[in-house]
Amino acid sequence: MSSSEHPVAVDAAAVAPRTTPSNYPEPFASRMTGRTKRALGAVFGLSNFGVNLTELAPGAVSALRHAHAAQDEFVYVLQGHPVLRTDVGETPLAPGMCAGFRAGSGDAHQLLNPTDAPVVYLEIGDRSVGDKVTYPDDDLKATLVDGRWVFTHKDGAPYGSTLDSGRPPR
Repeated sequence: MSSSEHPVAVDAAAVAPRTTPSNYPEPFASRMTGRTKRALGAVFGLSNFGVNLTELAPGAVSALRHAHAAQDEFVYVLQGHPVLRTDVGETPLAPGMCAGFRAGSGDAHQLLNPTDAPVVYLEIGDRSVGDKVTYPDDDLKATLVDGRWVFTHKDGAPYGSTLDSGRPPR
């Protein structure tokens, strides 16, 4: 297979996990301990949207609670019993359940695994140009600039680095 070709199908669980636990700057990146993402969309060269097979170990979280200005997001639970935390409170989820987050709604969300068993889910999001992400519980904001996520404090002061990932910050 040449470098410009992509497989037709793969075993999702066999896709190598992302090598970095998070593209957040510290002190936030270390809070993503226990989360493993397999970038399924990247295996096929998808560029309009991303698909991740994500596993949360007991006690882990999916992301900082966040809301996208321009990106729609969708999650589908495959295994385990996560809790979805949004602006309206906590909602228990189970295998076969899904949730969607409309761009610009302002409803910040995150998944938590409060159980003693792993949680596995698919997360799907588009890659909207000019997206901005707000984090109501943390002194952080992210802006997609020329395909790069720029992280700053809420007052606009930089954290000292720009991470070139092309992925939404989670």
